[in-house]
Amino acid sequence: MCNLYKMSKSQDEVAHFFDAIAQDMSVAPGGNAPEEIYPGYPGMVLAEGKLQQMVWGFPLQRKGAKGQPLKPKPVNNARKDKLKSPFWRLSFENRRCLIPVSAFAEAEGAKGAKTRTWFSPEGAPLFAIAGFWRDTSEWDRAYTMVMTDANDTVRPVHDRMPVIIAQNDWQAWLKAEPSDAWDLCQPFAGPMVVERSNTPWAGRR
Repeated sequence: MCNLYKMSKSQDEVAHFFDAIAQDMSVAPGGNAPEEIYPGYPGMVLAEGKLQQMVWGFPLQRKGAKGQPLKPKPVNNARKDKLKSPFWRLSFENRRCLIPVSAFAEAEGAKGAKTRTWFSPEGAPLFAIAGFWRDTSEWDRAYTMVMTDANDTVRPVHDRMPVIIAQNDWQAWLKAEPSDAWDLCQPFAGPMVVERSNTPWAGRR
């Protein structure tokens, strides 16, 4: 599952990227999002026709061994085969969004020595990943990323990958009937760039 991605472009560059469909490219207040985005961190998404800053991950309430409330866990990935489950269904059907991404990372290597391997579509310094969002009492608005089976490029590292939405399918992802949007959740079919690094995966924050 994807637990780290980069968004290295400015708000103006992201606004220009989505200009073909956005009505109001103003960004909701909240400060600048970091370049490397982890679960529980703020990131930009295109939702309701405008760029908005939200927290990556739906809050999942947890309790400790003695029943005490713990800090919510951000659930940042939604598998395609789980989109009709109670936790995801209403948001998937009614509040889909696009997540601007420069590259996404997966952990690769031996246990205890895993490093970051980055993936992106070839020739795409910025691309859009399928997501959806909802209001929360814990973090205001939050979003999650949709995952599907990995393609041939990603599969040697992980069996799943984010759903990459082509520009000519943006409108369909945002506005189509849920069944049509579900059909868009396919492995990316185009060539991809793979960048392996020596940066440790563990302790990355």
